[in-house]
Amino acid sequence: MKRIFLFLMTNIAIMLVLSVTLRLLGVDSILAENGSDLNIQSLVILSGVIGFGGSFISLFISKWMAKRMTGAVVIKEPVNNVDKWLISTVEKQAKIVGIKMPEVAIFPSDQMNAFATGASKNSALVAVSQGLLDNMAQGEIEAVLGHEMSHVANGDMVTLTLIQGVVNTFVVFLARLVGHVVDRVILKNERGHGIGYFVTVMISQVVLPPVSGLLSPQLI
Repeated sequence: MKRIFLFLMTNIAIMLVLSVTLRLLGVDSILAENGSDLNIQSLVILSGVIGFGGSFISLFISKWMAKRMTGAVVIKEPVNNVDKWLISTVEKQAKIVGIKMPEVAIFPSDQMNAFATGASKNSALVAVSQGLLDNMAQGEIEAVLGHEMSHVANGDMVTLTLIQGVVNTFVVFLARLVGHVVDRVILKNERGHGIGYFVTVMISQVVLPPVSGLLSPQLI
């Protein structure tokens, strides 16, 4: 909770600094002189809500999305020695780091890969690829699982989500600011937002760092 509180306070501070800086630079005055009715403070708040809202929604549904994107199958009842060993190893590591037993899954991929995700360290998913199981020794697999479990125990999924929220806020704000300037100042649209605004916003969100928190789960 302390980490979430500090990141939220940081984002609020960034939004305030951004709003004050734009006012000091006279951006709102320049827009007003060109017939623009953009409310920078409202846009900053909207950007923060969209930026963090998208990141947290992505975090809360991350396990569901990860399973469907990778085809991961959760081991509910071990059916072979590999399944039993995986469950036993993760259970042992969970006790060592002091967290609840996460879901354990295997996903179909020839590449040697693994990931962890979930809304909290006590509601996580740890998954390994079939390629990793086929090409690594047990000691190596155990080390990989330990790495993923350390991410879970440290709450790195939440940290990444909060950082992504800050990035999203800037992307959403800048994209809409540029779109508004193009639509009202350059194209001289006088009412509402025209096609120039929407096209510019879409292009800006591709050119600027992508708003990945709105589209993908937090995988580590």
